Amino acid sequence: MSGFAALYLAHSFLRFRNFEARGYDLGIFDQAVRRYAQFDAPIVPIKGDGFHLLGDHFHPIIATLAPLYWLWDDPRVLNIALVVLLVSAAIPVYLVVRGWFSHRVGLLAAAALLLWWPFQAFINWDFHEIAFGVPILGWVIWALERQRAWTVVLLSAVLLLVREDMGATCLAIAAVLLIRRHWVQAGVLTILGLVGLWVAVGVVIPHFAPDGEFSYWDYTALGPSAGAAAVFLLTQPWNALPILVDHPLKIALLTAHLVPLWLLPLASPYTVIALPMLLSRLFNDRLTVWGLVYHYDAALAVIFLLAAFDTLRRIRGRTHSKKTFLPAVVLPVSLMVLSVVGGAVVQWATDRDNQIFPLHWTYTGQNWQMPERADAHQRAVDLIPEGSCVEAADTAVPHLTGHSYVGLAGTIDDSRVNWLIIDTWAEELGGNDPLSPDEAFARAGRLGFETVAQDDEGLWVLYRDIPNDQTCTDFVN
Repeated sequence: MSGFAALYLAHSFLRFRNFEARGYDLGIFDQAVRRYAQFDAPIVPIKGDGFHLLGDHFHPIIATLAPLYWLWDDPRVLNIALVVLLVSAAIPVYLVVRGWFSHRVGLLAAAALLLWWPFQAFINWDFHEIAFGVPILGWVIWALERQRAWTVVLLSAVLLLVREDMGATCLAIAAVLLIRRHWVQAGVLTILGLVGLWVAVGVVIPHFAPDGEFSYWDYTALGPSAGAAAVFLLTQPWNALPILVDHPLKIALLTAHLVPLWLLPLASPYTVIALPMLLSRLFNDRLTVWGLVYHYDAALAVIFLLAAFDTLRRIRGRTHSKKTFLPAVVLPVSLMVLSVVGGAVVQWATDRDNQIFPLHWTYTGQNWQMPERADAHQRAVDLIPEGSCVEAADTAVPHLTGHSYVGLAGTIDDSRVNWLIIDTWAEELGGNDPLSPDEAFARAGRLGFETVAQDDEGLWVLYRDIPNDQTCTDFVN
């Protein structure tokens, strides 16, 4: 585990140094948790002036990371937490698989998980709240195996603090409790899941959202609302199924998760736990959530890996063999081989932001040297004074959140923004309503900005001579 933690940390820190970390999502969470550390509301200018992050997603659990900022006031502290959370997921996986097979197979399963592509992709994504759910889901399955039904309910209740959609995952866990005939606990967890969904989506998020609504209903293929979608799924499930495989990316997602596990998860009831997360992505309108570099894949990987071993132990039970069960050894070894080979092959086909085996760049040393574009970023960031109201390139944002009121192009009120960093190499400059570089320059000209620095790496720094707004100065003090 320590070896994987070292590799993860090296990759994460090199990404940050090379300006590959982004405002979405590292900058967002840095601003939020930094505010929690100051005992303030999680106001995130990256999402908009005065934007309260609980109006976007429900993840109060991230406030538990606030004390880390008292030790080291830096965005990278969140990625240290990410590494700890991901590596810790190997513990329940080891314990469960060891109980089913042996110490050696448990170690192989844990190593395969930590080397597998969803964990690599998550490290390459930077911190996200679902990181808390990754080990918790492993412990949920551990508790189910130990017949500790009330522990399952308690762990699932903690999931409700991770993200608003974890209420649906709680309902899936309740279904597994029903299969195991834990009637009372299943009923309690069903109530918790439904109440958790309602509180998060129906009360908290609308209360803090600028428009007073939950803004992430992106399932128009199922209907215009959650109620319409439920009716559609219940009355026309045969019409819903084709939606799950109507795009090559969706097929690739299912293939990448299930085929390397020999389709074994399909025969385990533990796969039910993964269905809300998986189906919410496949039914979603947004193409970005169908891809293989999404943070949710790490949570799915824990469930699917344990589900695969669950099926193998059932197969072994039918053979009545007490010897080493060879498939249980071959499966994790094959995943590790695929990870190593995939890292050698896939890196030629995709860039660093989109490949599913990104740790290749670190263990081969290809990202150890700081590129010229990173130097250009550093020069641009160094020009921004503390307490400024700055809109910056997405890749520069995490390097400014510690000392400036920083947003993306167009997210800060025109009357207060006084510094700009525009990346002309980007097609769009990020945010919920992204501007193009041309639009950003047109706005800068309209507001009276003048060029301070222009770099041949595509980064422009602009300034207008107005005093720092008190809101911006107070935000970082």
